[in-house]
Amino acid sequence: MGVDAALNLDELIEHGRELRNKLGPETEIQDEIVTSIYRRAEAIASKVAAQAGGRGRDWNKTIDDLLTSRLVGFPLMLLLLGGILWLTISGANYPSNALAALFFMLEDKLTFLFLRWQTPEWLHGLVVLGTFRCLAWVVSVMLPPMAIFFPLFTLLEDLGYLPRVAFNLDNIFKRCGAHGKQALTMAMGFGCNAAGVMAARIIDSPRERMIAILTNNFIPCNGRFPLLISMAVLFLGAGGLKYGSAIASLTVAGMVLLGIGVTFLVSYVLSSTMLKGISSSFTLELPPYRRPQVLQVLVRSVLDRTLFVLWRAVKVAAPAGALVWVLANTNIGGMSIIEHLAGYLDPAGRLIGLDGFILLAFILGLPANEIVIPTLLMSYLGAGALLELESLSAMRELLLARGWTWLTALNVMVFSVLHFPCGTTLLTIKHETGGWKWTIIAVLLTTGTAFLACLLITQVVQTLGLLF
Repeated sequence: MGVDAALNLDELIEHGRELRNKLGPETEIQDEIVTSIYRRAEAIASKVAAQAGGRGRDWNKTIDDLLTSRLVGFPLMLLLLGGILWLTISGANYPSNALAALFFMLEDKLTFLFLRWQTPEWLHGLVVLGTFRCLAWVVSVMLPPMAIFFPLFTLLEDLGYLPRVAFNLDNIFKRCGAHGKQALTMAMGFGCNAAGVMAARIIDSPRERMIAILTNNFIPCNGRFPLLISMAVLFLGAGGLKYGSAIASLTVAGMVLLGIGVTFLVSYVLSSTMLKGISSSFTLELPPYRRPQVLQVLVRSVLDRTLFVLWRAVKVAAPAGALVWVLANTNIGGMSIIEHLAGYLDPAGRLIGLDGFILLAFILGLPANEIVIPTLLMSYLGAGALLELESLSAMRELLLARGWTWLTALNVMVFSVLHFPCGTTLLTIKHETGGWKWTIIAVLLTTGTAFLACLLITQVVQTLGLLF
């Protein structure tokens, strides 16, 4: 019997070699085996179901045929995720305004107490106008969108739809040398890139997990949408155009698609260079649809995701507010430190269609993307504290007076989508990768991509004479 077993084993090995030669070096035998297994399992399951004589239609299979089809699957996926994104953006406006009003009412109370206690003016500026005001903006802008997006996203996860999204995008990611589950981490990035980085834990392959971590920041998070929307409305949808609102909306949608496209491109470059390797097979079994546990989903999403990410943002934003105030109120040679720094950065900024103040605003906005616009306005006006103008029209007049054009606004949007991760995301990358090496690589990769994209846009527009 042992001889027969040895002969059978030799025959199997020889058959395996023949099969490998037949398939060719470019074909992954593992994928062929997995595909064959699943086809066989599906045939057995279908046969058993037919023998059981089940009455009625298999709604799971019917819905899956629709949601995972090549013709309908992608449009439905984009429509559903776009609807969640729209609900997040539009639904967060009112609670964000309410929170902002509450925080600034508290700011007035704090100012009254500081005046009553006759504290030094610099202490009031550092604590109230710097630290507290920065925290107020971060919390009022980040909390409502996350409180809407994370529960909705978790409901899709609990319903069983997210594995279908990964199934639809698996082939695209696989062609890029990445993993289909990266689609889930990419979708999480729309709420918060730090959460998207954490979600990369679902990818088993360390190489593919690293690709997902390094490229997640190309997906615009909630903190960047206020800037994208305001720039699109002020410059690309302004001027009394008949379809101005539609143009502005399409511009923001285009920025989202730009981020997704760059994610695919950079994933391919990484998988072909520093993270070279063979894509692992995606054998995630599509679970049956089920009724979501709404109450449990709400509690889990708020405690495990929303408050966790918000707390990390608060820890980073507090010292950032104090730093911005110090830089704006410390003068050297008749100019603030902010003005000096902007002057040093101006040549690089002009090269890519921006200016030194814009680049400095992004750098000072490292702790949280929400403070980029307030910091920029403060720098332009020479004010001593973070501020916002009373209306978008007033903001447009100020930016035009500083030499802005539609090209400037476009480059600001592109740079916002592609630039370095915020402080919260950087800390999350360090925690997930176990050190600063990949964190620094993430900064260089994203910032270099942003510079190249803005440089290319600027050179093309100037060469073709499209600036008007």
